[in-house]
Amino acid sequence: MAYRKTPAEISRLEAAREHLIACATSVVTEVGWSQASVTAVADSAGIAAGSVYQHFASKTALAVEVFRRAAGREVDVLGGVLREPGSPVERLGRGVEVFARRALENSGLAYALLAAPAEPAVGAERLDFRRRYRALFADVVHEGIASGVLPAQNTEITAAALTGAVGEVLVDPLGSRDEGANERLLAELVAMALRCAGAPPSPQHP
Repeated sequence: MAYRKTPAEISRLEAAREHLIACATSVVTEVGWSQASVTAVADSAGIAAGSVYQHFASKTALAVEVFRRAAGREVDVLGGVLREPGSPVERLGRGVEVFARRALENSGLAYALLAAPAEPAVGAERLDFRRRYRALFADVVHEGIASGVLPAQNTEITAAALTGAVGEVLVDPLGSRDEGANERLLAELVAMALRCAGAPPSPQHP
């Protein structure tokens, strides 16, 4: 009869796997993908390097899971903001601000997700998540057109432009520790996003 793990063993393995992912995320945040070796992750988790392979077939598989978890959280947060009550223009502005603020507050991880050199499998995940960001922006821009608060436009092109511009604007300032500069950056970034979508200027976002 084949051996079957007990519920307690399964729970222990799942907890160990989650701990390993959390430690790998911290290492990537600190040193980036290229320096996040299996040994560095194992040291952070307090286990032998060989134990990592009990949970992941390779360093690449672990890196992909770290990216999916971290980027998935950001997609969920952005999606939640863009679906909140309010006009499409208000939600678009809030969405860009929340996304950018989270990036500036966790700059190491944000840089890893947005731009840090990574192996091809992580690069493929990055492209997939960019498509998910674009889909969220396209939806809210489409709502704005339907409700008459945004001009007619190709929503896919606008969404792609927003996704690319927000990421590009954030890459250089991610290391900034100047809170005032970050607040000015957020205001300018939101204003740019609204202009891109064709929203009329407001006192808050000239």
